[in-house]
Amino acid sequence: MALFTEGKNIGDWFVSESDQIDFSRENATLAITAVELINGTVLGQVTATGVYAPLAPAANDGTEIAAAVLIYNATISAATTKAAVFVRDMEYKEDGLTWPAGITADQKKAAVASLKSKGIVKREVV
Repeated sequence: MALFTEGKNIGDWFVSESDQIDFSRENATLAITAVELINGTVLGQVTATGVYAPLAPAANDGTEIAAAVLIYNATISAATTKAAVFVRDMEYKEDGLTWPAGITADQKKAAVASLKSKGIVKREVV
């Protein structure tokens, strides 16, 4: 029998959102990406264009500030694409989001605070 490994799904990190779904979510423009982005990826927003891209704590183009969370997987793309993102009023499991490789504890703390300022808050779920 073949072994199947299930990838990450929204139930791994999502807790709740506003009763008015349209309030918590937005259809956003996602930057060109050379790698597949999985749901729960923390995103920053390029200041000059408004395009969302994976959080990049060492950047200085706006993507160093956590601004949203990707709802569904996004495939590799050679052009900007549309993506559904949580931008406000949502709760996530504390360790469920996907953070950039190499993020430091201080950078993650700042990102969590940035998300919290938008109403995107972590919850400990037992």
